[in-house]
Amino acid sequence: MAQKFNGRTHIIAEMACSHEGDPALARKIIDGAGQAGADSIQFQIWSLRDMVVPHHPDYPMLTRIELSRDVWRELANYVREKFPAMQIIACVYERSSVDFAQTIDLDTYKNHSADLSNPVLINHVAQTNKRIDLSVGASTTGEMQSALEWIGGRDTWLMYGYQGFPTPTSAINLNYMMKLKQLFELPVGYQDHSDANLPAAFWLPAAALGMGVDVLEKHITHDRSYKGIDHEAALNPDEFSRFVEMVREIEAARGHSTPRSFSPEEVKYRKYSKKSLVASRDLAEGHVIAADDLLFMRADSLGLPPDQTERLLNRKVRRPIAAYHLVTEDDLI
Repeated sequence: MAQKFNGRTHIIAEMACSHEGDPALARKIIDGAGQAGADSIQFQIWSLRDMVVPHHPDYPMLTRIELSRDVWRELANYVREKFPAMQIIACVYERSSVDFAQTIDLDTYKNHSADLSNPVLINHVAQTNKRIDLSVGASTTGEMQSALEWIGGRDTWLMYGYQGFPTPTSAINLNYMMKLKQLFELPVGYQDHSDANLPAAFWLPAAALGMGVDVLEKHITHDRSYKGIDHEAALNPDEFSRFVEMVREIEAARGHSTPRSFSPEEVKYRKYSKKSLVASRDLAEGHVIAADDLLFMRADSLGLPPDQTERLLNRKVRRPIAAYHLVTEDDLI
C-alpha cells in the first residue's frame, strides 16, 4: 500500500558497507540509527559470487566484508527487538538476495541504479509486492521509464542522488530531482552523498526538504575517523541524531497550507502592532467626521482598521473623542 507522508519526511539511515564485515560494528550503526529516530535502516545484501566477476579489482575487499546470510538474519532480528518501529530496507543486487530477504520478511526493497536496466532483477523484486525504492542516479529518463514499466504500477519511490563520493555541491542539481518528481508523479527521495565533514552535509538535505522531497537517505557509520568503506558521506551516530532533529524542526516550521486560528502570540502581536483609526484632534459632540479627522496609528488597544474609514465619514460624533483615541462605531451616530 502506498505510504501517506502527511508532511512527515521518511528518513533512511544507509549503512551501506560501513560495517566493514564486522557484525559488532553493524549493530553499533543500527543503534545509532534507531536511537536517532530514523524511520528505516538500509542493508546492502548481496552474494559476492553472483554480483561481481572474480577478477574485478574490488573482489578481494568485497570478499573481506561480505556478511553471511546468518549474520543478516541476526541483524534483522536485532533491529526488530531493539527498534521495532524502524523499518528495514534491503538494497539487493541479485535474485538470490531477494529470495533470502523474503525469508526474513524485510519491509522494502531498493533497486540500485546499477540495475536500473536489469529487467530480470527488477521483475523479481516486483513480484514480492513490497515497495520498491528505485535509485536513479547516473541514469537516463528512458532507463527510468523502462524500469517503472517493469515494476508495473507497484508502490515506488524514486531515489535521486549524484553517484560521486563525496559529491561536490555544484554537481547535485536539485532542480532536476524535482523535475523527475513532476515528470513521473511519484514520491521522490534525495540520497545525500556530500562530504560529511562539511556544513553541506546538513544544509543540502535541508534545501532538498524545502524544495519538497518526501524522503531523505543519509549514510551513517560507526566512526568516520576510522576512514573505512563508505565513510566519506557518512555521519557519526551523534551527528545523525542532530540530522534527524534538524529534519523534524524543518517539518514543524513548514507547518500546513490550510488556514488556522491565530496563536496567543499572534493575537498579542495584532493588538500591539496593527494600526487602528484614531482621532487626529479633539472631536466635539455633533462634529461631522471628515477624512482629516482620522489617523492610522498603533493604539493601546485594537480598534477599527484603516480599511473601514469609509464607514465613519460624514457621520456625527455621539460624544466627545479626545485626540489620539480610538474612533469606534459606538462613538458615532
